[in-house]
Amino acid sequence: MVTITLNGQILQVENHKTLLQVCQQQGIEVPHFCYHPRLSIAGNCRMCLVEIENVAKPVASCATPVSDGMVLHTNSPMVEKARQDVLEFLLINHPLDCPICDQGGECDLQDLTVNYGPPQGRFDLNKRAVTDKYMGPLIKTVMTRCIHCTRCIRFADEIVGVSELVALGRGETMEISNALNTAIQSELSGNMIDICPVGALTSKPYAFQGRSWEWKKTASVDVMDALGSAIRIDTRDREVMRIQPRLEESINQEWLSDRSRFSYDGLKYQRLDQPYLRRQGKLEPCSWEEAFQAIGQVLSTLKGEQIAALSGDLVDCESQLALKRLWQNLGSPHLDCRQDGSQIPFNHRCHYIANTTLVGLEQADCVLLVGTNPRHEAPLFNTRLRQAFLKQNAAFGLIGPKVELTYPYWAIGDQPLDLKLLLKEDHPFSQRLAYAQRPAIILGQAVFNNPDSASLLTVCQSLLDRYPFIQLNWNGYNVLHTAAARVGGLDVGFVPGPSGYATPDILKACQENTLKLVYLLGVDERQAGEFGKAFVIYQGHHGDVGAERADVILPGCAYTEKTATYVNTEGRAQRAVQAVSPPGQAKEDWRILTALSHALVACCPALNLKPLPYTTLEDVQKDLAHSHPAFQALGEILQNPWVPLPKTKATPFLTQGFDLPIKNFYMTNSITRSSPTMATCVQEILHNQRPKEVTSCIHC
Repeated sequence: MVTITLNGQILQVENHKTLLQVCQQQGIEVPHFCYHPRLSIAGNCRMCLVEIENVAKPVASCATPVSDGMVLHTNSPMVEKARQDVLEFLLINHPLDCPICDQGGECDLQDLTVNYGPPQGRFDLNKRAVTDKYMGPLIKTVMTRCIHCTRCIRFADEIVGVSELVALGRGETMEISNALNTAIQSELSGNMIDICPVGALTSKPYAFQGRSWEWKKTASVDVMDALGSAIRIDTRDREVMRIQPRLEESINQEWLSDRSRFSYDGLKYQRLDQPYLRRQGKLEPCSWEEAFQAIGQVLSTLKGEQIAALSGDLVDCESQLALKRLWQNLGSPHLDCRQDGSQIPFNHRCHYIANTTLVGLEQADCVLLVGTNPRHEAPLFNTRLRQAFLKQNAAFGLIGPKVELTYPYWAIGDQPLDLKLLLKEDHPFSQRLAYAQRPAIILGQAVFNNPDSASLLTVCQSLLDRYPFIQLNWNGYNVLHTAAARVGGLDVGFVPGPSGYATPDILKACQENTLKLVYLLGVDERQAGEFGKAFVIYQGHHGDVGAERADVILPGCAYTEKTATYVNTEGRAQRAVQAVSPPGQAKEDWRILTALSHALVACCPALNLKPLPYTTLEDVQKDLAHSHPAFQALGEILQNPWVPLPKTKATPFLTQGFDLPIKNFYMTNSITRSSPTMATCVQEILHNQRPKEVTSCIHC
């Protein structure tokens, strides 16, 4: 600790702090452009100048550490004059296009100029012009506005780990450019828009859509992956205008993946807005009563053992619980929330969540990745691993297909059998695990989709026994999910009951005509031919793969159109909030299921069915809170005592390798597949098909 005097106040502060950090802790505003708390210090904007007694010139507070006896002034005449001069120089070449700039209303340069700038500028010569750079379909560039803060470069280098932006030239000739002049390949490129303090980098899909003060802002939760990132949904009337990240230190910090940020336009296309009934092989619009009656006619002829239910990747916990209750009343044990057919164990919660937690991953010093590509499956999960590499010098080992990660790793092998190599002490990575203080193992969905999944878990338990993965205050066993609905479905018990079928058995029984009816709750990743001749009921919000095969379609709500609960991959239950109303006759999923139960009671008395006891959303949430303790502590992580993984008899491993679940990062569900922006990303980023530049001519 050191003693300093700040604006006449004597303070005791930590000796590793900078002057800017001390001022922020005391609630004193120091204007700045280049400084960002999550990035390295650049000190090149000179806006954060402060005065230190006995120092001839003002100093940059972001790059100056505190020292004992320092006397500091942040509002002296010298400081005020220095700030005015810096802003005057920054505005010399800045274009006067605030009325047409998408950063208007959210621009740091605007705000600081009003508060600290000179009353008028003295520069009357021609302004510098800089050529705009191509950065792909998501980022629009107006590089004449750039003030050379280099935040975007440091973000790409340090947080993302994909160094694509460079600074060319020096002084007035300096330009920020994409080194390869191609679309940025990062899955987190949209965050450069947020950290840009001016309008040099703005959102291309959002260009000229409106102003920030026009929108209604709703705090919600993202469902494009299993991380549960905190988001803010900006809406106008019944339309989602954009999605922004919210600050949540324990989950996404202040970042958001490109898929979560830009796929919102898929909510406008290919939507289901009324019930449909298949008549003579053709889907035709119908009323809710006709749809329910058609379902009742089929159910009245079937027993509980002849019907099954599956839930998809975007389904909320309330809906899964309601469908589970309905299926229990119908006497069916055949239901599963793992539509991909994964064999993940569900008897103990510690077996299907990320026990280390996202914050804890940054403390890991040795990480074993098995059957996963975290960069595509959860980009912000991958940033936590990169921070472990930067802060703890963590060692990484990968068993599975070689992928491009943002940190170096040992490629141990690409077959499930290679996991056994780590049981030998002579393997180099085994030695790193043995000496690690906080090792972690991360299992991807490719592990549980593999035919050898049971044997793989047995080997994993042997690794947990041999190396210090499980300690008194450390649990290094983690499962990385790819579906926002998966952990919540396992928590509410949307899994096969006694003698019930899992997803592969349900599909097999449909092919054998043993199952006569299948209820698909948001299931969009199974092909139409997999359900054989079964009567298929699809409930969802997009006319995707699931609706194509359906005999009855019931229109539901997307995640922006309902208040619902989701559980992320670390077991944290969170509440999404309705931002817009659903289109047409679409309704909340739990409400549809409740109405269906009442309709079945009326039209099918032979079923001897009790209707679902839900009248309001609060009724469902109360039942949800009774089903699992996690729903009683929203936003918190429960302590889950460790139970050893289930062991199986030793069987020879098959030769089938790991099949990673995500082949196309930009299209993973029905919303992203309906998004024109995501389609453009596939074309320009994945296929490298840059659009031709259109230039105007005198005839236009």
